[in-house]
Amino acid sequence: MHIARLSIALLSATILASPALAVPGEPSFEQRGLTPSTRQNSAERPIRFAPTAPTGAVLVVPVLGADGIGAAAAQLPAGAADAIKAGIANARFDGKPGKTLALYGVAGHPQLLLVGVKPGAAVVETDLADFGGKAAQALRDEPNEIALLTGGLPAGSAPYVAYGAALGQYRYDRLKSAPKVPPVAAVTVVTADAGAGVAYQADLAQLASGVRFARDLVTTPANELYPESFVAAVQAELKGVPNVRITVLDEPQMRALGMGSLLGVGQGSRRPSRLLAVEYRGGGNAPPVALVGKGITFDSGGISIKPATGMWEMKGDMSGAAATIGAVIAAAKRGAKANVIGVAALSENMPDGGAQRPGDVVRTMNGKTVEVINTDAEGRLVLADANQWTIRQYNPAAVVNIATLTGSIVAALGEEYSGLFARDEALASRLVEGGKRVGEEMWRMPIHPSYAEDMESEIADIKNSKEGGRAGAGTAAYFIGFLTPTPTPWAHIDMAAMDRAETALPTVPKGPRGYGVRLLDQLVRSYEAK
Repeated sequence: MHIARLSIALLSATILASPALAVPGEPSFEQRGLTPSTRQNSAERPIRFAPTAPTGAVLVVPVLGADGIGAAAAQLPAGAADAIKAGIANARFDGKPGKTLALYGVAGHPQLLLVGVKPGAAVVETDLADFGGKAAQALRDEPNEIALLTGGLPAGSAPYVAYGAALGQYRYDRLKSAPKVPPVAAVTVVTADAGAGVAYQADLAQLASGVRFARDLVTTPANELYPESFVAAVQAELKGVPNVRITVLDEPQMRALGMGSLLGVGQGSRRPSRLLAVEYRGGGNAPPVALVGKGITFDSGGISIKPATGMWEMKGDMSGAAATIGAVIAAAKRGAKANVIGVAALSENMPDGGAQRPGDVVRTMNGKTVEVINTDAEGRLVLADANQWTIRQYNPAAVVNIATLTGSIVAALGEEYSGLFARDEALASRLVEGGKRVGEEMWRMPIHPSYAEDMESEIADIKNSKEGGRAGAGTAAYFIGFLTPTPTPWAHIDMAAMDRAETALPTVPKGPRGYGVRLLDQLVRSYEAK
């Protein structure tokens, strides 16, 4: 019996150490499902800058509340200002922010689109972007060129208007068998600022690129996007970008480091887990700010399986990882004067015969043990190991987690805010102020001392979930903080309600928001050398 047991043990060890066996004549696992499409998304309108509007273009005119078209009149053709004023009066158009009014046959232009903008000194960068984004969405099917007038807007507005137009025209149509070909006539931002185009390309165009990349990742179905292909997409996007280093840990490397918390989540999937780190160095010897995102490329809930309704949305459970990588892409492409690390903790949470079970105990990289009460509380598990590795590897100035983590935060805050948990006040202030500036606001939530008792385990150092559902977002944050080494400043953003927009917003067409890229970009800017 002893010999038999030894033989079985050796056979098991051999199987675990070997790659998956291929059956002759059968396609590989990656080839079993046919790729739906090899196309790219349809082209977006190019964005240009000019001192005057192109002939025959649709004119988009900012209407600044009670001031009407104000200084924008100087950019209008003769007679157009009077026609607009008459149209506003006849339609009783109040010019409130985001409201639109279309006028036709004015001064030889096919259409004049009036867009309400917050007036006077109250205008901020998000209002300018909203103006451009609202116009881009309203004129999505317009075949003619589009001219966005900036007269009457504050000095320096043009790059932000262009940025909003770039975000507002986003589309993901590469998987349609016969997509409608959208118009590709240019968007021209009309401005007297000769340097606006250069300023836009150097900065905000790169931020828009990071948001677009994150939106693409979140939208891509899980049969195409999984840990390995996520890594490949990032490598392709950053190929040739200076001052960037990409590190990828595979399962044997993570196993050697003792990262049982992350590996346990993915052990029910045939898609192997990965830890991806994108390091951008633009700030000399300053310690980096580390952005660590949850990257569950599909979350079935594992053995604690989710109900069928709405499960399709769980392809977007990697939105936190998309945000961190999108922010680093933006920083690298615009040449930020800061050091930043984007880390994606990538797994697929599936319920096969090898899956992690409720009641299992796993060990994190620094030796702490976790009793797994609920396999659907998996995001906190991958973040625990990712945080520990990031702090050991990079000794960062701060660690910020972002994740679609809990339904609890959705119930508490709805779709207006993400939840912010932090054990460092200065870091929390940077995040709150940055979120306000870019329109990705957070609401500060507590990490109450009582959560320590809620998360006690009888057999391990901590359990991953409290049964009963109360304070779910707070106890999840406590769990991550408990396993994140001190004294590193740490904050956690629970963005569970913010990954998708169910109705279009000015700079977000219905669908994936790319939430967090702009917020984290602002955080990086707060660390840039002045």
